[in-house]
Amino acid sequence: MNAVSPQRPPLTLRMRDEDNVAIVANDGGLPLGTRLPQGVPGAGLVLRDKVPQGHKVALRDIAEGEVVLRYGVPIGYALKAIPAGSWVHERLLQMPSARALEGLPIATVKPPTAEPLEGYTFEGYRNADGSVGTRNILAITTTVQCVAGVVAQAVARIKAELLPLYPHVDDVIGLEHSYGCGVAIDAPDAVIPIRTLKNISLNPNFGGEVMVVSLGCEKLQPARLLPPGSFPIADERDAGAGPETVCLQDDAHVGFMSMLDDIVRSARPHLERLNARRRETVPAGELVVGVQCGGSDAFSGVTANPAVGFCADLLVRAGATIMFSENTEVRDAVEQLTSRAATSEVAEAIVRELGWYDRYLDRGRVDRAANTTPGNKAGGLSNIAEKAMGSIVKSGSSAISHVLSPGDKLRRDQRGLVYAATPASDFICGTLQLAAGMNLHVFTTGRGTPYGLAECPVVKVATRSDLARRWHDLMDVNAGRIADGEASIEEMGWEMFRLLLDVASGRKKTWAEHWKLHNSLVLFNPAPVT
Repeated sequence: MNAVSPQRPPLTLRMRDEDNVAIVANDGGLPLGTRLPQGVPGAGLVLRDKVPQGHKVALRDIAEGEVVLRYGVPIGYALKAIPAGSWVHERLLQMPSARALEGLPIATVKPPTAEPLEGYTFEGYRNADGSVGTRNILAITTTVQCVAGVVAQAVARIKAELLPLYPHVDDVIGLEHSYGCGVAIDAPDAVIPIRTLKNISLNPNFGGEVMVVSLGCEKLQPARLLPPGSFPIADERDAGAGPETVCLQDDAHVGFMSMLDDIVRSARPHLERLNARRRETVPAGELVVGVQCGGSDAFSGVTANPAVGFCADLLVRAGATIMFSENTEVRDAVEQLTSRAATSEVAEAIVRELGWYDRYLDRGRVDRAANTTPGNKAGGLSNIAEKAMGSIVKSGSSAISHVLSPGDKLRRDQRGLVYAATPASDFICGTLQLAAGMNLHVFTTGRGTPYGLAECPVVKVATRSDLARRWHDLMDVNAGRIADGEASIEEMGWEMFRLLLDVASGRKKTWAEHWKLHNSLVLFNPAPVT
């Protein structure tokens, strides 16, 4: 239904006083002829078009070629004259050129020192290397896609036959992916998927237990993936040994059932060690939280992402680590990143990573405009320039302390706000954040997506109340209450902060965990196939 609800008068939202557009907040949008009431941006204007929810309305006449401002920055130039009260959409805008990676402000913004948040804790699993897990999971690493079907059946057997015997183990999962063979394994960029798989195997939610299933003939051999002595050991086994590996092509395997029996038998000691672990009280500073958005809309930068940004600042004050990512979704705000860098070295690392990704896109003859999806546009985002302004706010306001290349793992001394350079694709980003050591994930969405990760709890945040109502058993937080006037950004940020501590402690499960709504890992592989 497109008619305006009588309980909700027409409402528009403007981000900055200098903006010449505002977005329509009403469910279903506003029909042609609607007069904007007093107290909202554009008061007194009569809409010349039907404007969908989340889409922009011109607050004054905009001349052909004139800049269109949202968030106080240019998001496009008018391709023709746009009268006040008109619907402003992507077909009326020419996208601005990307900011050059030279002459950027370097470490010029010094955020005020905020008082530390002390005394906040959660119940986590302390690992031998000092990291902390929020879940206690047996993960079976695979070296090649060829073994995925066998591992899936073995995991089903382990869950049915063994997992009930080990009540303190949360889950058993196979780390399925599409890499390992048929690739240029020695190409320079092959290091990215290889180190990604290695570092995911060492994620803190897996308790230091490393178990590998190999086919045998693949290019990515277990010793190359996890060389002896390259990873911590969870017990007194030889620290110089390689990972415990079940190789399906071994002569000892006679038939399919023997493969399954071997995997199930090998899993038992890992389960026994994991089952002996117990949660203990640890500081909130042990959280490593990845933040991401997907299925974004024009409300993402108004409600959910600002609330996540406020929560991110709270977590940094508590000593935790926050990772934000998505190269193409920050590229148009690069000056905001380099200016917030804690040091010139951090700023240079940001430029290096974004420049590398620019060149990667150039090789594929793809530009940044390809990022914005049909769903983004249906939700009111005209182009990547506008999308970037709403995306970056989920990083909060802290100084950027470190930068990670794709697939890199955080060191214990790398805390605070971290830029983990990843593509913007949801599951590639999530996969790379897992490799970096993420033990908790926050994912905002406006259009809605059933995103989930088996390796880590995912807290889903809806940008709009309409989405939160319709997907009531998929969304964990309704940030649409901000646009509805029911909560402030600060109140929602504190609510998320407390929820994250509860989820990390296992006191609450996310909807994705409840439904076991999980997707496969997706590796970033810029190297050519053979």
